[in-house]
Amino acid sequence: MQSSSQSLYRVAEIRQAERIAIEDLHMPGLQLMRSAGQAAFTILRQRWPDAHSLRVFCGAGNNAGDGYVVARLALQAGYAVEVYSAAAVENLTGDALISYQDFIDEGGKIASFNTEIKLNAVIVDALLGTGLNRQVSEEYAALIEFINRAKCPVLAIDVPSGLHADTGNVMGCAVKADVTVSFIGLKCGLFTGEAAEYCGDILCSNLQVPESVFLKLAVAANLFSKAALAARPRNAHKGNFGHVLLVGGNLGFSGAIRLAGEAALRSGAGLVSIASRVEHVGFLNMGRPELMCHGVESVAQLTALLHKASVIVIGPGLGQDAWGQMLWSAVLASDKTCVVDADALNLLAKQPVFRENWILTPHPGEAARLLGASSREIAADRFAAVKNLQMQYGGVSLLKGAGSLIADQQAVFVSATGNPGMASGGMGDVLAGMIGGLVAQGLSLIEATKLAVYVHGEAADCAAAENGERGLLASDLLPKIRELLN
Repeated sequence: MQSSSQSLYRVAEIRQAERIAIEDLHMPGLQLMRSAGQAAFTILRQRWPDAHSLRVFCGAGNNAGDGYVVARLALQAGYAVEVYSAAAVENLTGDALISYQDFIDEGGKIASFNTEIKLNAVIVDALLGTGLNRQVSEEYAALIEFINRAKCPVLAIDVPSGLHADTGNVMGCAVKADVTVSFIGLKCGLFTGEAAEYCGDILCSNLQVPESVFLKLAVAANLFSKAALAARPRNAHKGNFGHVLLVGGNLGFSGAIRLAGEAALRSGAGLVSIASRVEHVGFLNMGRPELMCHGVESVAQLTALLHKASVIVIGPGLGQDAWGQMLWSAVLASDKTCVVDADALNLLAKQPVFRENWILTPHPGEAARLLGASSREIAADRFAAVKNLQMQYGGVSLLKGAGSLIADQQAVFVSATGNPGMASGGMGDVLAGMIGGLVAQGLSLIEATKLAVYVHGEAADCAAAENGERGLLASDLLPKIRELLN
């Protein structure tokens, strides 16, 4: 299996890279600013080649300086350019002041702004940069809301104004960009949480900062791409690809365990068994006879199945009643490699255990219970939350949501696949089954989780591209999963 990833950084690391470039490599700050403006303008022309009007919204810092560079270059290229400043230009300093003066010397002017202006142009957002760490002020909020109401194409400089570049949280309000161009390195907050609604397409220019600089930086997370699975040997048999046992499907929730079971099959597991309520056995494998279904009402019955399994997936439709607790305790006692999902996570939160041979797959609400926090606290810093989950419970932790995060002892990974159509029941069950199926085939816990998360989102993207996001069902992903893994 071969995979690749792209490094993501916190703002502090990007500032360190900038400092090294300026002080140690003698790359002037003004040179970096002009390179940033040139990169943004080049991307703008490529994205909107027929545009001839530009409206640039500038703030007070270096982000504004980048905006003034874009405005100057646009004037030189014959664009109709208007610049609106949210701050008194008299307060500009350093490279931002020089870039402003260059714009004025080119014949540019600061236009007066009022909310009645009708825009029909590409908007460049250079209001607030990566340093934002508090709620957006009323003055800037009014401009951000105006930009969003304008319904014009928007290019955001470095980060959409109002978005926290480290966490992906909206600080009151934020610009909804069509394209975000990030400078020097990619900021981790662009890829998780609320950021998906605001960044649009994300591009990066390193401003010719040498690779040697990045070797000195701490990486906050890694944006990974899909791995390639090795071809199967021609003499393979089902025993080569593991046996997944899925435990769950309490009364009224047989669909959850059925979805997880079929996902394990479609992911390539050699054998898949289901331990569920006796009442469900007769119909769970109707339409999917490859599933081996067992009614389990005692620890002894489950123990016999546990001995035969390569990996256990527990939680889909499990419930937290006496039956669910009995099965959960038996699985814990087995010390088998596990994928822990849904109500199994809620039972774990009541009696925490640390283990290295499992994968936890909480959504933010379940993560909050596991960490004794609120969902709001989880959302405040998803990167910190997933690392805390891993530290407290061991193994691999997956924090689901837009920009799902995966953590092991060494690193944090981010997946950029998926879409809002996945906000429907059963999606998590499919993902849990996929992870179990890949672990059964011999992938490490971290690689199985990464590949499952990526392909799960990619399958949803393919299905949505065909028929739209609304009404997307978890079962719609199953044929796509097989196709993509092959």
